[in-house]
Amino acid sequence: MDAALIAKCADPSLPPAIVEQFISAVGSDDPLAVTVNADGRLVLIPKPRSPDEAMGVVKDYVGHAIVRVGITQFPADVGVDDASQLQSDMFEACANLRTGTGIFAKVARIVAKWYGRPTNKELLPQLVDDTIYAWKTGSFEGDNVFRASDPGGPTFFGTRSEKRAEGTDPVAPPMESEDASQSAEPDKATEAGMRIDLSRIGGQK
Repeated sequence: MDAALIAKCADPSLPPAIVEQFISAVGSDDPLAVTVNADGRLVLIPKPRSPDEAMGVVKDYVGHAIVRVGITQFPADVGVDDASQLQSDMFEACANLRTGTGIFAKVARIVAKWYGRPTNKELLPQLVDDTIYAWKTGSFEGDNVFRASDPGGPTFFGTRSEKRAEGTDPVAPPMESEDASQSAEPDKATEAGMRIDLSRIGGQK
């Protein structure tokens, strides 16, 4: 993954090294990549040769199967109600990276909240692994991470950038909740220290 592309297009709340790890684990080096899973099985499709061909494949399967697209392989139907709302820029590298990393950052905040927003950075590999696992499966602790609301707060021990790139979260803005003050004042989010139920660590459903 090109460092300049990450700097320009990736969600600013994610460190570049984590963006690279994310793309390496779940992404594709082909901006036109389309992956279709139906009933738990990979559907073999001809490799799209243009954005129009890729969009055709997406529209054929979205709503009937799990369709993931582009370099970040985010679900094509996230944030849309029907196929007519799909945008072809999902196959443009920068736009796909912006949207995909924005959704990944939201998933990271969901995972971090479940862990109690820990301050021990030794837990970072576990948090990243759990977030990648949730991305692959679409689920964390029984909840659909792509449909869930953004809980706000820090992402991987960092703070959310004041200058989020446009379109990083196509699902929904962060919810106003009991954690809103922690999102607005990230330093306070870590003052409570460790609040982790160690018996549940690594126990995805």
